[in-house]
Amino acid sequence: MKAYRYFRAYIISLLLVLPFDSAMADKYSDTISLFKNAGESGTFFDNSYGYAVFPTIGKGGIGIGGAHGGGRVYSAGEYVGDTSMTQLTVGFQLGGEAFSQIIFFEDQRAFDEFTGGNFEFGADASAVVITAAAKGSATTTGSSAGASGGKKDATTVGSYHKGMATFTIAKGGLMYQATVGGQKFSYTPK
Repeated sequence: MKAYRYFRAYIISLLLVLPFDSAMADKYSDTISLFKNAGESGTFFDNSYGYAVFPTIGKGGIGIGGAHGGGRVYSAGEYVGDTSMTQLTVGFQLGGEAFSQIIFFEDQRAFDEFTGGNFEFGADASAVVITAAAKGSATTTGSSAGASGGKKDATTVGSYHKGMATFTIAKGGLMYQATVGGQKFSYTPK
């Protein structure tokens, strides 16, 4: 009788967890599909050692702000670990926004640098921003980039900087900022 209760609890737990795991997998595969279909960012999948994808990063601030999001790291298309991003910003800012982000690793050195523990982007890091609107635009900090179109048909221009290339897709919100701050990442192997 006692074994039956344990078995029943196990089955109920399994039934509760399976839909959650499926929804999590869909969130990541949907975000990867968006970047694969967003112009040049799609070509990085075939030419990179690996990538880290963040389905949703939330950002907000009034004077002092922050951002946070969880993601997964892939090497050769295989899921190899989890990552999280935290950002603290100081400067003139007001509002909140959400976006998806992907970081491509050009080679094993860049991949190892990111997955080696705590990694941080400095102030010179840049990201190509793909606006998820019918007639969007893109901005970057540091190097030149451009984009147009919606989140399913945007064309982008980007390149590796210190072995990494970062793309973001705006999901919503409104934020005005002139801030200084870097993104800090942690990594946990699968």
